Amino acid sequence: MDKFVIQGQRLLRGTLRVSGSKNTALPLMAAALLANGTTSIRNVPSLRDIKTFSYVLRISGAKVQHMPEDDRLEIDASAVDFPEAPYELVKKMRASFYMLGALLGRCGRARVSLPGGCAWGPRPVDLHLKGMEAFGATIELDGGYVIARTPRGGLPGGSFTMEPSSVGATVNLALAAVTARGVSRIENAAREPDVVEFCRTLQQMGAKIDGIGTTTLEIEGVDALEPVTVNNCPDRIELGTYMIAAALAGSREEPLRITGGNPAHLGEAFANAFKQTGTRVEANADGLLVHRPDTLQPVSITTGVYPGFPTDLQAQWTVLMTQADGPSSVRDTIYTDRFKHIPELNRMGVNARVEQNTVHIDGNQPVKAAQVMSTDLRASVSLVLAGLIAKGETHVLRVYHLDRGYESLERKLSDAGAQVRREAYDEFAAPDPQEV
Repeated sequence: MDKFVIQGQRLLRGTLRVSGSKNTALPLMAAALLANGTTSIRNVPSLRDIKTFSYVLRISGAKVQHMPEDDRLEIDASAVDFPEAPYELVKKMRASFYMLGALLGRCGRARVSLPGGCAWGPRPVDLHLKGMEAFGATIELDGGYVIARTPRGGLPGGSFTMEPSSVGATVNLALAAVTARGVSRIENAAREPDVVEFCRTLQQMGAKIDGIGTTTLEIEGVDALEPVTVNNCPDRIELGTYMIAAALAGSREEPLRITGGNPAHLGEAFANAFKQTGTRVEANADGLLVHRPDTLQPVSITTGVYPGFPTDLQAQWTVLMTQADGPSSVRDTIYTDRFKHIPELNRMGVNARVEQNTVHIDGNQPVKAAQVMSTDLRASVSLVLAGLIAKGETHVLRVYHLDRGYESLERKLSDAGAQVRREAYDEFAAPDPQEV
C-alpha cells in the first residue's frame, strides 16, 4: 500500500489547479452507453474511480479509451450487448450502480450487483429500485444482484418522489427514463451542479428534459440518443478543499491562487461560511486568490442538500475550525455517522468530540504529527490538511482512498510549497523492535 509522508508547517504558495469533476464524469460515462456511437468526454481526471468504471463499461461491451495526457475519455457504445455489472467491480465504488439505469435504458434489462464504496454510513439503494418500479420496471433481488427488466417496448414512465433527495438516485432514474416510451417525473430531484451538467449533456444527446436545476424533472422518452463531445465541469469539492487549505496553510504575505474551479458550484452556504471565517477571496480571469486571515473566526455549519453546505466538505471544515479563534461545531444532516476522521484527528492532538450527528471542536489548537489511517475519501484529505499544519512528520496511511477522488494530490501540494511524498509500505509488517 501507499502512504503520504508530510513535513508539516510548510506554507502554501503559488498555484493549485482544480481537475475535472469525478462526480460528474461518472454519470457522463454512464450516459454514453445510451448512444450508439462514440462519445468523447473532455476534462476527465486520472483517478481510480474513473479506471474502475471504465472496466465496468467494458464488461457491457463498450470500448473505452482513456487519454490522460489530454484529460480525455472516449466511449464507443456501438457494441453494448451484455447488460451486467459484476460484483468484483461494483463492490469497489457505489457509482457503478449507475449501470442499472444505463443498461435498463439501453438494453431493456440489467443485472447489476449491489454496490460497495466508502466504508461509512447507511446509503441504501431503495430509492433507485422504488423509482425504477414507479417508472414501470420489474425488480428482483437474487444473490446480491439486482435484476431489472422493462416491459416489451420500454418503460411506460411514471412519477416518483424521492425522500430524501439523492444525487445517485436522480442520475439513475434519469438514465432509465430518457429512452422510456412515456413521460417520467422525478419529484424532489437533486439540484447539485453534477446533476445539472449531467442532464444538460443528456439534452445535448437528444433527451427531452424539463426542469433542469429545479426539484422537479420531467422527462419525455425518446427512441435513442446520439453520441456527443462534451466538456466535464471542474470538481467543486476539490476547489473547496483547496480553499480550506489556503485558509489553513497559505502564506499571509501573498494569496494562494486556485485555477480551473467554478466557485458558483460550491453553493451559497459554503461561500457565506467561508467569508465569515475572515478569509478573503478575490475572483479574476485567472481563478481565485485566497488570502489567509490573520485571525480565523469560528463558524459552525450544518450540511444540507445543494445549495446547502456540502457534506463532502465537512471533514475538511472540521480541520479548519481547529485553528479558529474559539469553539465551533459541524453538524451533518446528510450522513449522520460520517465522522471516522475524528478519532484520527484526536491522535494528532485535536480536541473534537462527536455527539450523535455533530462534532464539537475546540479552537486555537496546536496539531501534532502522528501516524493516522485513512478510512474514506474525504476523511483522508482532512488528515492531509491536518498534516500540512502539524508540527513534525505525519504519515497518512491507505491513501488509495485519496486516489479515488483527488488527482495527483501530492504533486499539486508539493508544487505549491508543501512537503508531501508518496511511499509504499507494508501494512502487515512486524514493527521494528527499536521503534516500539
